[in-house]
Amino acid sequence: MSPSPLAIQYRAVLRKEVRQTLRDRRVIFMLVAAPLIQLVVFGFAANFDVDDLPTAVADLDRSSGSREHLRRLLADGTLRAAVAARSAEEADQFLDDDRAALALVVPPGFGADLQAGRLARVQVLVNGADPVRATAAASAATRFFAEAAQEGAAARLRAAGLRAPSVVLAPRVLYNPRLRTSLYIVPGIMAMLLVVVTTIVTAMGLAREREQGTLEQVLVTPIRPVVLLAGKMTPFVVIGLFDVLLALTAMTWIFGVPVRGPLTVLALGSLLYLCSTLGMGLFISTVSSTQQQSFLGGVLFIIPASLLSGIMTPIRAMPPWLRAATWANPLRFYGELMRGVLLRGSGLAELWVQLAVLLLFGAGILGLATARFRKTLG
Repeated sequence: MSPSPLAIQYRAVLRKEVRQTLRDRRVIFMLVAAPLIQLVVFGFAANFDVDDLPTAVADLDRSSGSREHLRRLLADGTLRAAVAARSAEEADQFLDDDRAALALVVPPGFGADLQAGRLARVQVLVNGADPVRATAAASAATRFFAEAAQEGAAARLRAAGLRAPSVVLAPRVLYNPRLRTSLYIVPGIMAMLLVVVTTIVTAMGLAREREQGTLEQVLVTPIRPVVLLAGKMTPFVVIGLFDVLLALTAMTWIFGVPVRGPLTVLALGSLLYLCSTLGMGLFISTVSSTQQQSFLGGVLFIIPASLLSGIMTPIRAMPPWLRAATWANPLRFYGELMRGVLLRGSGLAELWVQLAVLLLFGAGILGLATARFRKTLG
């Protein structure tokens, strides 16, 4: 049985695109090596784990009680005694000079108040210029002194012959017990890099062929526009899936990201996601006349898509009208799918909504881009 004319046309376009892509080393580097390098660099750079915060300590009491509390507070490694201040004003100056992220001021009489069972006060000054460090520093200090107050109250009750209430909080952190940033952020970074590479390369590739006049030369042949687009997109789909496999290997080997869910669901989601990103690149190319316009259009799509994806900032923290806009963002659902498969071990039963949205978005944008491509040719 001889192949159909459409199959022959498709193979011809595919062969031409593969040869052209492999011949351009810059495109190969951008499609394969660049995402891997950026994943490793961004994976180490985007680290929200806060530790070893420089702390200015002003122990104005200099008692055994104040020294013991400060020693215990600095023992877990979150805070580090960087400078010693002789007064509260000097500690505040260290914050102004950015030599410390936190200042602890222990007033005179702190130890005596503890011994007498009176209310003992400690002043905590936090440098709020960096909200992430400020939150971690304030949380560490608040948690320690709250536990110290509970221990002191229980000790006084036992000394009075009374039984202290025994309520024990035993939190259990699932999926990421050590709360490592890389396990959460690296899969999202991969989703962002994939949309950057596939969208811009597709948009600029078609615009370049239009500028050079090669696209019109191909279109005078009997090849149909749909077959032409399918042949042009197939190599990028294969390269995108290879990038996912390469990134998955790097994530597990370098960053220790687990793979708890079925890889078939991840492969299906990646395929649908690539259809969405490549379709968006194709659509951008149909509304652009030059490569510069295509590049600018890709950037104008990628930046809002990344900000509204929930990869860096939680979607629940966004205003309601902005949360509604994230439903039209394929990057959001692919990021959720990757984290669900890798971290939570979710399968098709839990991730069917993400897959359905990716399918609808991919089919819609590909259909719109194909119709727009035919119209611009006409």
